[in-house]
Amino acid sequence: MPPRAGERRGRSAPSPGAAAAPRLAAELARTLAKAPRRPAHPALRAYLGSPLPVRGVRAPEIRRIAREFWRRAEPPNRGTLRDVLRALWAGRWFEERAVAIEILVRAGIGRADHATWRLADRFVDTASGWALSDSLASGPISRGLAADPRRFREILGWTGSPNLWRRRAAAYAMNGLVRSGELDRPFVLLDRLARDPERWVQRAVGTWLRECGKVDGPRTERFLFAHVRDLAPVAITVATERSSPKLRAALRDAHARPRSSGPRRREY
Repeated sequence: MPPRAGERRGRSAPSPGAAAAPRLAAELARTLAKAPRRPAHPALRAYLGSPLPVRGVRAPEIRRIAREFWRRAEPPNRGTLRDVLRALWAGRWFEERAVAIEILVRAGIGRADHATWRLADRFVDTASGWALSDSLASGPISRGLAADPRRFREILGWTGSPNLWRRRAAAYAMNGLVRSGELDRPFVLLDRLARDPERWVQRAVGTWLRECGKVDGPRTERFLFAHVRDLAPVAITVATERSSPKLRAALRDAHARPRSSGPRRREY
């Protein structure tokens, strides 16, 4: 399709509120800069795994700022919203990305809102570190999946990404499904991640197996035993941290046994 008048080929046309977006993003950045914060600690950035410097604004304050923005913006049209989110994501500080995620939680990603889904998808690869990755995946991405279940196939494909944070995000995107009691699709996805070599991904697998266990303990135990030789010890430890000593001992013993040469059964 030829570009419309005034639109450059290969680039989307600016939204009607594009001129307002830099001002809104700058106001949010100034608010974050003045916000109360925890005492400076040189290890905070490393703890969060943040790719950007961290001011130390606490999570409740970030949520409050996002809530106030959403109330005052009344809300912005979707094009302006995406422009604000892009500007925040391109900012210099961890908190700018964190508030972008909180705003996106409030905005939601509807079934027909393909442009906002694509923008959130682009954020996934640069949401490195558990703090940004987990909040983006368990919040806006998970809610976007709930709005359109067809997105599961796309998220399932993330399990083969070369980016470990996208693979971890695939697990955290199961948040809404698991909380609603729907385990079929989460188990399909966790099956894909069971042999992942990265510790951060294995910890995510363990986390969501633990949460699956709260919904259906026997089914989750069957999954654990079926994958006991695939999962890293850290995944088993996290998955069973609230389980009985007997179950933990049985899984440790099964993990230590030589792998059977026969076909593996996947009944869970």
